[in-house]
Amino acid sequence: MTTDLTLATEFPATTAAEWRALVDAALKGASFEKRLVSQTYDGLKVEPLYPRAAGAPLVACRAAQPWQVLQRVDHPDAAAANAQALHDLENGATGLSLIFAGSVGAYGYGLDGAQAGIATALGKVWLDAVAIETDFSTQAKEAGLNLAAVVKARGIDPAKTQIRFAHDPLGLMARNGVAPRPWAETAKLLSGMVDGLAGQGFKGPFAVADGRGVHAAGGSEAQELAFALGNAVAYWRMFADAGVPLDTARDFIFFRLAADADEFLTIAKFRALRKLWARVEQASGLAPKPAFVSAETAWRMMTARDPNVNMLRTTIAVTAAGVAGADAISVLPFTLACGLPDAFARRVARNMQLILLEESNLYRVADPAAGSGGIEALTTQMAQAAWTLFQEIEAAGGAAVAIEQGLIQKKIAATRAARQAAIAKRKDALTGTSDYPNLTEARAKVQNVARVTLAPPAGQTVEALPLMRLAEPFEALRDTSDAILAKSGARPKVFLANLGKLADFTARATFAKNFYEAGGLETVGNDGFPDQAAMLAAFKASGATLVCLCSADKVYETEAAAAAKALSAAGATVHLAGRPGEQEAALTDAGVKSYIYVGCDVLATLNSAYGSIT
Repeated sequence: MTTDLTLATEFPATTAAEWRALVDAALKGASFEKRLVSQTYDGLKVEPLYPRAAGAPLVACRAAQPWQVLQRVDHPDAAAANAQALHDLENGATGLSLIFAGSVGAYGYGLDGAQAGIATALGKVWLDAVAIETDFSTQAKEAGLNLAAVVKARGIDPAKTQIRFAHDPLGLMARNGVAPRPWAETAKLLSGMVDGLAGQGFKGPFAVADGRGVHAAGGSEAQELAFALGNAVAYWRMFADAGVPLDTARDFIFFRLAADADEFLTIAKFRALRKLWARVEQASGLAPKPAFVSAETAWRMMTARDPNVNMLRTTIAVTAAGVAGADAISVLPFTLACGLPDAFARRVARNMQLILLEESNLYRVADPAAGSGGIEALTTQMAQAAWTLFQEIEAAGGAAVAIEQGLIQKKIAATRAARQAAIAKRKDALTGTSDYPNLTEARAKVQNVARVTLAPPAGQTVEALPLMRLAEPFEALRDTSDAILAKSGARPKVFLANLGKLADFTARATFAKNFYEAGGLETVGNDGFPDQAAMLAAFKASGATLVCLCSADKVYETEAAAAAKALSAAGATVHLAGRPGEQEAALTDAGVKSYIYVGCDVLATLNSAYGSIT
C-alpha cells in the first residue's frame, strides 16, 4: 500500500512573499503588525505564520515514557486524605502530591505536617512503589523530617523511595512576604536538614525551584522562568557551599512550573526552562543533564462560576505540559475554586491524564514540538527574555537579595496590573465568567470542609506575591447579584430598549445581554416596539431602572436621542450599546450615561451600573 500524496505535487510552491502580498491585499491598507501580530505580556511577538524550523535540536527531556500522574492529598483530615489517596492509586494515579497547609499550592487546604498526620494520610500506601512529591509550607517546616520518620517507622529503605522533598524557602519568602530569618541562616539550616536526609539514604531531590507563585500572582512566562532559575542557582550554591559536589548537588534540585490554558506559551515555557538550565550547567563546567520538571495546572485560570469550563482549561494545560516533556503532572480538580473537591472532581482530574497518556499517546514521542516554527521561535524568545531577567537577579546579588529588594515582585506587579486591565476590558476573555455567563447555573458540588486558616509566619517583611484568580472581579459582581436575589427574590435588571427592526438590534442586544450578565445583571429582552409609547410602557413594567439602547448606527442617528430623553424622563439610567461617534454630544445631552462596546472597561461600567441600581 502506497501513501504518496501525488496531488500535492501538482500545485506550485508558494513563497512567503506571495503569501504576504495576498494578506496585504486583504488588509486593504491596514497595518499588518497591528492586525495580525500579537504580543505576550513579556513583549514577545507572535507572528501569524512561521516556516518550519529546520534542524532544530530536541529539548533534552524524558525519553518517551509516561509522566507521573500525581493526585493531590490536601484534605485537612488525615484519615479522609488517606481514603482519597488510596482510591486514586487504585484507579490509575502513579504518584501523590502531599499538600501542607500554607504552602504555595495549598489554595486553602492541606495537611498539618505533624508526623502522626502524615503517617495516617499515607497509611497502606506502598512508599517504595509510589512517587511522592511534597508541597511544604513555612508553618510546616518540620514536615520533611516527619515524612522521613514515617518511612523509617515503616521499615522501608529510603533509597527505594521516590520522594521529592520540595523545600523552597525562597519561594515561600516571596509568596508570604516574610523572611523568617536571614538567608544565610536559612541556607545553613536547610543544608543541615538535607545532609541528614541524604545521610539516611534518601536520593532526593531535596529542594524545588518553584515558579507557581509567580504565575499565581499574575506574572509572565519569562518572569516565572527567571524566578525559578534564580532560586535553583541559589539552592545549587547553597549545596555546593556545604561541600556537596556540583554534579551531585544539581540532582538535589527539581523544578515545578504552572501549566495554563495558553497551550503554545505553556509548551514554550517548559521547553525554555530546560534550555535555560542546560545553559547554567554549561556555565558551571558540567555537561547538561535533564532536570526533573513537575507541572501543576494553573490556579489563576480557575473559575468558581461555570467551573465545568475548568475541565477544558486543565485538559489543554495537561496536553501542553505533556507535549513539552513534563516528568510529573498534578491537575487541580475543576471545582477547587468553589471548595474542597469531591470524588467526582478528583476522578476527572485523574482520568483526564490517563486518557491523554493511554488513548492519545502523548508520551510516546520525545519533544514532539521540535521543529515547529512558531513554538521554536517562542521558546527561543522566551528563554532570551528570562535569561535577561535572571541576569538582573544575579547582578542584584542572587535570588535572596532580589526577593528582599522586591526586584522581581515589582516586575510581576506591573504585569499583573496589565493582565487585570485586559481582563476588565475582556481583551482576555474568561468563558463562562466574563463571556457567555449563565445566571441560572447550578453551584458546583464540593465537600463541606472549611478552609484552613493559619497565622502568618513571623520575620522580616518583604514584598509579597499575592495569590489571585483572573475571574475574581467578575465573580464578586455575581456574588453581589446573588445576595440581592436572596434578599429580594429578584436579580437587578437591565431593560434592553431595542430600536428598529429585528435585524437592526439583534447583534447589539446579544452583545449587551452577554455584557451585563457577566456582572450578574439580568437583561430583559424583547422583539422591539412599534412606537416610543410602547417602549416606555414595557420599561415601566420590567421593574428595571437601568436601560440599554440597542440598534444599528443608522437607527441611532434618527431614534436614539429621542428614546434616551424619554427614558431619562421616565427615571431610567440610560446606556447605549456601541460607540457614540459623532453623535456623542447629542446623545449625552439626551441622557446617555455610558457606552458599552468591544474594548471598553467592562468592570468599571458594571460597578457603576450597580451604583445606579442600588
